[in-house]
Amino acid sequence: MGKQVYKPSPRALAVHDDLNKFLDFCVDFGYRFNEGDLYNFKSYAWQQYNKFVQGKNAKNMWVEDARRLGRPI
Repeated sequence: MGKQVYKPSPRALAVHDDLNKFLDFCVDFGYRFNEGDLYNFKSYAWQQYNKFVQGKNAKNMWVEDARRLGRPI
């Protein structure tokens, strides 16, 4: 009997990479992170992430919140 080796599928690895990139975006841009928002186009955070990935301007919520609270950045 040989030793069993666990080899994750490429699709699972791609999902984990996307999840990590989405987490980094949420932390950097001040969005609430929820794993359920991954690939959900109804989610505002996912919509902004897609804009960011496509090279467009995504709204930075850290700046928006600071402006609303009257604090300088």
